[in-house]
This record gives sequence, structure tokens and C-alpha cells, in this order.
Amino acid sequence: MTSYARRRLVVGLVALGVVAVLVFVGLVAAHALNSIFGAPSDYSGSGSGSVQVEIKAGESLSQIGQDLADAGVVASSGAFTDAADANDRSSSIGPGTYRLRHHMSASAALTLMLDPSSLVQARVTIPEGRRLRDIVALVAQDTDISTADLDAAARNPAALGVPSWGAGHPLEGFLFPATYDFPPGTTATQALTAMVTRFNQEAASIHLVAKAKGVGLTPYEVLTLASIIEREGRLTADYPKIAEVFYNRLHRNMALQSDATLFYVLPANHGPLTSSDLHLDSPYNTRIHTGLPPTPIASPGEVALNAALHPAHGPYLYFVTIDKSGKAAFARTLSEFNQLVAQSRRNGVQ
Repeated sequence: MTSYARRRLVVGLVALGVVAVLVFVGLVAAHALNSIFGAPSDYSGSGSGSVQVEIKAGESLSQIGQDLADAGVVASSGAFTDAADANDRSSSIGPGTYRLRHHMSASAALTLMLDPSSLVQARVTIPEGRRLRDIVALVAQDTDISTADLDAAARNPAALGVPSWGAGHPLEGFLFPATYDFPPGTTATQALTAMVTRFNQEAASIHLVAKAKGVGLTPYEVLTLASIIEREGRLTADYPKIAEVFYNRLHRNMALQSDATLFYVLPANHGPLTSSDLHLDSPYNTRIHTGLPPTPIASPGEVALNAALHPAHGPYLYFVTIDKSGKAAFARTLSEFNQLVAQSRRNGVQ
């Protein structure tokens, strides 16, 4: 082979080598670009095990995705964001602690987060007419908050957000009856504050402060009266007439004669009132003291609050539960009342 031919062969081989290198570099670059700009990595399936992830208020979907990726729930924030962008319901994901699984597909993680059962929280239901000590017991029973911490927080109502007209008064009556969801780590102050906040919302919605003036009472007196109505009434339909009875008695300077106020200062599970109980010298004994007791005796609900602000108007001064359904009957005179009491006893109520 001539020297010229050898030179051409060498040049050709070098050219082929350059082409091969360029092809290799191109493949590597394409792979890198695909890793950067292609579909984000994702797991498959519903995952395994259990992991709790806290989502803070105000986090974006991409931040939530990063939280999940950091906890090993999803493979990447991008995969979760893509799944969330494709689901209109994803905007409803709120703050809280979620119980999820390791190595879930992004779509499976999203579906689970949209299921309310994945939220780790304690649900506490406070019925109408419960007093402070009962509410504390319910919260302690259904959460990890101790009774001691709740009692301590309750001793500082101002720190819980009670309205200005409640300043200087105990917390009794200001914990609104409703259902509350408390996430892990909720403190006693936070739990009680949530209930006071709910009360403030209700008070604003029914214009409690303004309408209290219309019935001649202070807002605190309305709250106190509403608590008595709540404890005395059985059926909410009777609440406005029960309010009527108490207003008529207040206007005539008659004792309210409410057993509920007397029970407030007696031990729990006391049983029927005795003759000595009826003569107990306590401001909560409205059989012997006129006017309202010093404080509410329970937490009234919306119906009782509205009844205290919008009593029925009529001549009634007495009422009694007349049958086992809880229906109340009303009387204008003591003689009429005694007849109703006899009927109530015949019906097996008294």
C-alpha cells in the first residue's frame, strides 16, 4: 500500500472515531436532558407501611409534594404536583397531619390525602348544656390533653379570647357546643380557644350585644339566662316560652325557682333535691334568691341563646314537663301549675 493510501485510511479511521464519539456524547446528552425535562420519577402502587406527614397552613402544592418526597411517601415533588394539577379537588387539601404510606404513586398519595379519614386528629363533640367541668372531661377523654392542663388554661379566660363584656368572669358558658377536630400536638389553650372563638362567631351572628339591650339585660346576663333555659328545657320548641316565664318573673322580682341553678352547686350525680337542698344558702339557689345567678351554669347552644334574646310574649309564670316526650306545659297561676304537676305525675314524669 502506498503512503498516500495509508494516509487516507488513517484519516478515515480518525473520522469514524470522531463520529462515534459525537454519537456517544449525543446519547449521553439526550439521556441527561430527558432526566431534566422528562416526566418526574414516580413510584407505582399504593405503598406500604405507615408514615405521618404534617402539612402547614399556606403551603403550595409543590411544597406539599416536597414534604411528601422528603418523608419517602412519593418519589418526587414533581410527580405529586403533576397528579395534583390534574385533579380539581387538590386545592381542598388543607393543613394538618396526614397518615400515608411509604413509596406510594403520586396519584395514590393524592387520593389518600383527599380522603378525610387520612387526617390524624381527635374529634370532640360538645353537646348543648354541658358545664365547664364536663367539657374538660370530654376533651381529656378524646385527646392527649390532660385534665390538669385544661383546668389551668380555663383559669385564664382572657388568654382564650373571651369577649370584652366577659372580662372578669369565669369561663363557664363561653365554650360553644359543637364538634371540634384537634390535630396532634394541640395544647389545652388552643383547644379551649377554638371553643371560645366559635362562641364569639355565634354571638356576632345573632347580634347578641345589640339585642341584649332590647331585652333589658347585659350580654353576660343573656348568656346566663340562656344557660338556664338550656338546662331547664327538654324540647327546643319550648325554649321561647320558658324564656317568657323567666322574664316575667324577673320583671316581677319573683324568684326564678330553677332547680337547674341549684344543681349547679351540688355534687355530680346528687340525685333528687332534698328538703335541705331547697334551703341551701347559695346565690345559685334561685328558689330563695331573686334575680339571675352570678354566672352561667352551662354552655348554651344557638337555640337557647336566641330564646333568651327573643322570648315569647305572654302571661306565663310557671312551667313543668308534662309528659315523657319532654314537652313542657305552661301556667299563669299557682293553681294552674299545681294541676299541671298532678297531670305530669299521672303521666309518670314526676
